[in-house]
Amino acid sequence: MPLDATTIRLAKGPNLATVVTLMPDGQPQALPTWVDTDGEHLLVNTEPQRQRARNVARDPRITVLIQSSEDHWDWAEVRGHVVDTIGDDEARRHIDELAQRYIGTDYQRPVGPNGRVILVVAADRELTPAMIGR
Repeated sequence: MPLDATTIRLAKGPNLATVVTLMPDGQPQALPTWVDTDGEHLLVNTEPQRQRARNVARDPRITVLIQSSEDHWDWAEVRGHVVDTIGDDEARRHIDELAQRYIGTDYQRPVGPNGRVILVVAADRELTPAMIGR
């Protein structure tokens, strides 16, 4: 099922997302991050040893809140679950694409020995300002 047009627009722009996963004790963990979409899923690029990747490997539930960098009242929330993890060269290429969008250069930080992974997020529920009250 395709994502809502607002979610796609925000995920394709240079807008930060807050990604929320669940720690082993059930406590939410929230971190700002770059985000992308393939039109059907949200894509979150991270390193496999990072806490959020470990969290979704154990419990695939995830919430992603994207806010426009120009208008903080322009936002989209996706509550869903991770349906796939993509690694290797594709994840490395993807982080360079995201860096180009967000900062105008390839990704400059060192990539650890475990490389990068893309968390593929399927929406169970979406919410945007236009949907409130429907």
